[in-house]
Amino acid sequence: MTDYWKNHEVTKENEYAILTNIIHEEWSGLSVKDHKILKKLKTQNLRDHMTDAELVFTALAELSTRQIAETMKARGLKENKVPAKKGGKIAKDARKALEKKTGKQIVTDENYLLPESEDTAHKKVKK
Repeated sequence: MTDYWKNHEVTKENEYAILTNIIHEEWSGLSVKDHKILKKLKTQNLRDHMTDAELVFTALAELSTRQIAETMKARGLKENKVPAKKGGKIAKDARKALEKKTGKQIVTDENYLLPESEDTAHKKVKK
């Protein structure tokens, strides 16, 4: 996704963050920041702590966004906001359909953090 944006006049780092957040919030119902809070993450990368399902829906949202942006020939931040929203909605619709069929939430607080004592021990060994 970022390669497309880079080659289509999305150049500032904060613009990447804005577009990424639009996609994420659209499909998941949470901003990236709120999703990190839900998972009790501080400085960790959100993707490293997503479930398989969350990763799949993120990938679907990004793939859909890219293909829509390519079709629209979107350039710059303003034009790329439209495919970001539309691509995220495709993943949201799929997420809601799966949640309805299974009765299980896709976006959860489940993550891959080590328990506090193990995390501290791991840091001590790492030094």
